[in-house]
Amino acid sequence: MRSTFAPRKPRHRVLRMVFGLIGVALLALLVMFGLFVGAAMIATGIAYKLWKQRGKPVARVDARRGALDGEYRVVGSSAAASLPLR
Repeated sequence: MRSTFAPRKPRHRVLRMVFGLIGVALLALLVMFGLFVGAAMIATGIAYKLWKQRGKPVARVDARRGALDGEYRVVGSSAAASLPLR
């Protein structure tokens, strides 16, 4: 009974080659589909991020010093000394 439902390779050489080519073509089709889905997900994520940022001011770099404007906090030397070195 077990051998009744077991998949077998066809004995005919041409038929075996045709099924092999169909399998490779199906695999290539699925890989290409996955690539397009991945590219669409990346493009959608980039478009969403750009859509959310529209109208907001962009951080400007000072051309003279090459520094970004921002708020900074100076850490004392005692706190820096207690940090482990890597």
